[in-house]
Amino acid sequence: MTRIADVYQSDDWKSEKHVPVIEGPSEVAAGEVFDVSVSLGKEVTHPNTTEHHIRWIQLYFKPEGDKFAYQVGNFEFSAHGESTQGADQGPIYTHHAVTVSMKISKPGTLLATAFCNIHGLWENAAPITVT
Repeated sequence: MTRIADVYQSDDWKSEKHVPVIEGPSEVAAGEVFDVSVSLGKEVTHPNTTEHHIRWIQLYFKPEGDKFAYQVGNFEFSAHGESTQGADQGPIYTHHAVTVSMKISKPGTLLATAFCNIHGLWENAAPITVT
């Protein structure tokens, strides 16, 4: 039986354009609001065309010692140059990057996932501590 974890791919985001890049502080004060950005293609550009694009990014936080992760946000990208005139003829393209403000009360791991319409599911993680 195939599980969802079996189809997620990961690699070094510096050489693989599909890996979500998590940017934010590695240490925060408990209860203070901070920003986390997730993007794709930071070092190797990912296309953003009707034929090849990122459909969504999801961000989770798994507190240290807890069994479950919490969803921080689900971000969908709906405009990829489509139009009635044809592929890549539309007036708008959404860019595959998000920034979210959040606060945490204990250390844990930020988990980002993304979906490329051609190359499937990708993941990355970043630890974060609390002072």
